[in-house]
Amino acid sequence: MTKLSVNVNKIATLRNARGGNVPNLLKVATDIERFGAQGITIHPRPDERHIRYQDARDLKNIVTTEYNIEGNPNPKFIDLVLEIKPTQVTLVPDAVDAITSNAGWDTIKNKGFLKEVIKTFKSAGIRTSIFVDPDSKMVKGAKNIEADRIELYTENYAYKYTANKEKAIQPFIKAALTANEIGIGINAGHDLSLENILYFKQHIPNLLEVSIGHALICESIYLGLDNVVNMYLNKLK
Repeated sequence: MTKLSVNVNKIATLRNARGGNVPNLLKVATDIERFGAQGITIHPRPDERHIRYQDARDLKNIVTTEYNIEGNPNPKFIDLVLEIKPTQVTLVPDAVDAITSNAGWDTIKNKGFLKEVIKTFKSAGIRTSIFVDPDSKMVKGAKNIEADRIELYTENYAYKYTANKEKAIQPFIKAALTANEIGIGINAGHDLSLENILYFKQHIPNLLEVSIGHALICESIYLGLDNVVNMYLNKLK
């Protein structure tokens, strides 16, 4: 079975919008695990606009499944990850002002830098993953810098899925076959949803883990609204 790691950034966004501690990020993470998820993912950014660095520390004492921290490996991020020692660190080349991740690493151009960062994390016993586009050259580059896994950036698949899912999946199949051939693990994430996740899973050989946040939280709002509205109505009868 492919493991599901739930990204809780959007829970922190909602909390931060109002101040205080509602919803309680730690409680939500605990409940997500209790509901069956096999991992919790966070992606702290320098401006702490959703996940705060203290959240990352607090979650360390809460998460009992796999703990995955994503981010651009600037010095502050590296120090945080080495302090917490999560199960996995996923390196993402997002700019400081990026709304969300929008590209994978060029693992060839950035070979020297990434190899040193990965060596640092692996020396601390942390599994490493590199966020890459579905390009066999980038997959091979990730292997050459000794990453344990790649995370396939799936926005393009999700965007094209409705129009032509057979065509949309092809680059990802090719990248996955390359990963299998050279012996690097495969994760995936970004805009995977209830609509497109099954087809992706069925066509990507040896998919180890998916990280899903925005779609899962949005779907939970819609699928849970009927229940909550009627709970209020019952209270008001």
